[in-house]
Amino acid sequence: MNNPLANYIPEEWRVFTMVVFTILGTIIVASVVSYLFAKAITKTEKKEDGDDITNLKFLKRGLGVLIYITGIGISIYMIPQLRVVATTIFAGAGVLAIAIGFASQQALANIVGGIFIVIFKPYKITDRVELRGTMNGIVEDINLRHTVIRNFQNQRIIIPNSVISNEILINSNYEDDRITKWIDMGISYDSDIDLAKKIMAEEVTAHPLFVDARTEEQIENGEPLVNVRVIAMGESSVNLRAWATTKDAADAFVLGCDLLESIKKRFDKEGVEIPFPHRTIVEKKPK
Repeated sequence: MNNPLANYIPEEWRVFTMVVFTILGTIIVASVVSYLFAKAITKTEKKEDGDDITNLKFLKRGLGVLIYITGIGISIYMIPQLRVVATTIFAGAGVLAIAIGFASQQALANIVGGIFIVIFKPYKITDRVELRGTMNGIVEDINLRHTVIRNFQNQRIIIPNSVISNEILINSNYEDDRITKWIDMGISYDSDIDLAKKIMAEEVTAHPLFVDARTEEQIENGEPLVNVRVIAMGESSVNLRAWATTKDAADAFVLGCDLLESIKKRFDKEGVEIPFPHRTIVEKKPK
């Protein structure tokens, strides 16, 4: 049955109205999806679940892009003039596909890299990572194009997904958050090694951030709570190392700083010497 109003409304106005409503509908749907994801992300952040936060943020952006592409595609198809242009373009789709393929190789590589990161999870949001030996920080965001890492100077390191996917990185939170911090100290050759080792073990054990990382088997075998060993004989020092485990990388940094200070004070108090460089100066008189 013919709509009687169609005889009174010009075709151009009907197309324009449909396009406007389609665009508005696209914006509304995208906004609702974004709002629902934002609520879910807020709830997940309270639980501190990095896996779910990563998935939700990536899906939020991916669905947002898909909704807008779909809405714009439908709007273009509704306009007869543009539909003809689109048909002409698709007629040469082979050449166009090759051109687009070359032009968007990097963009597609970043998207694929982001998908692989979310699926295989070499790292996730809130993980502490280090790469290339100089860049380290907390993963703050993973989107379709890049990964954002917040370093400890509160700067953002932005790395394309295609680049970071091929990097060898250190993830301090992968599977197990615990970190073993090396506490290295050097003592003079005249100092009592046993006393120095005892002081280091006591200071590590007494620190509130220290955790016992021994397995039940190691406890049954009588392994010490803290291992302290001589690791090198230096030019002017005997180098000792204590292994101190704590729950995560942030606590490991604090524990390491505190122990260097407390062990130094104990060494001073109990007469364990920390050597310093000596120089012998020979003054030659002119002949």
